[in-house]
Amino acid sequence: MELALNQSLLAGNTSIKDLFFNEKLFQVNEAILEKFVNSLDETIATKETYLKGARKFIKWATDNGIEEVTYEDILSYKTYLRNNYTASTISMYVTSLKRFYKYLETKGIKNLASDLKGAKQSRNFKKDTLSIDQVKDILNNIDRTNLEGLRDYALVKLLLTTGLRTIEIERANIEDIRSVGTQNVLYIQGKGRQDKDDFVVLPYNTLKAIQDYLKARNVKDSKKPLFASLSDRTNGQALKTRSIRDIVKKTFKRVGIVSDKITTHSLRHTAITFSLLGGASLQEAQNMARHSNINTTLIYAHNIDRMANNGESKVEKLLKDNGI
Repeated sequence: MELALNQSLLAGNTSIKDLFFNEKLFQVNEAILEKFVNSLDETIATKETYLKGARKFIKWATDNGIEEVTYEDILSYKTYLRNNYTASTISMYVTSLKRFYKYLETKGIKNLASDLKGAKQSRNFKKDTLSIDQVKDILNNIDRTNLEGLRDYALVKLLLTTGLRTIEIERANIEDIRSVGTQNVLYIQGKGRQDKDDFVVLPYNTLKAIQDYLKARNVKDSKKPLFASLSDRTNGQALKTRSIRDIVKKTFKRVGIVSDKITTHSLRHTAITFSLLGGASLQEAQNMARHSNINTTLIYAHNIDRMANNGESKVEKLLKDNGI
């Protein structure tokens, strides 16, 4: 059965129905998806993302009774995505589809997705940045007289001064705090990386907060997680991203900050914004944030300039000067 399918593939006339929707070919369906994933020179996480995207398209096609996909069907699929998902999610599914069709092209299937474009990304961010006063309130209202408070303070301080992502903190161990030249750094396994081959510099007060927490925790094994759970069920285990978000949310709520626009990721936005406000160059801010494209960093710089040099205040001044 698979041999017959391969011959049909080589002929270039296999329909999507033949590939995926004939119940008799269910095992071949899975085999093709497995071969697609194995053909990718990507991280495990990226492979899982592309597999999810391929399955999404297949489900959409079968739900809509499509037996042989046309370019118009591809555009209809994109319209479906546009009506149901955010720009970033749409781009993920479109990229997955493009990679899937690129693989099918090597099997004789016409690549209908080669010219498909992702959704335009917003020129701004979905989460807000904290103000200096908000940051001061958050840090000042964490009780550091107990282990939990010392941990939470060090965690928020680290997020706020380095712009780390929650997954990078989850993966960090005590031994990852090292020295590079005269600086103390934390080596991290960044987004989409397999190894801890990047680092962030630890400012003195941030390092001090971490050291105070580790001293109170009294852990001798440097291979232990940098930030550990205190709950009965997971005591001593690494804080997961969800727990980190819950801790940060709790510190926000303590000072009256309750908003879908201010989340743990806001601390990353705040760190990058504060670095630029503090005099960092674009390249320095980019290095800290580990942005692969400096255009992402430029959005922060644009927002700062927009607020400092806004035309609206000039209108207000003109009206005021003319008694209006």
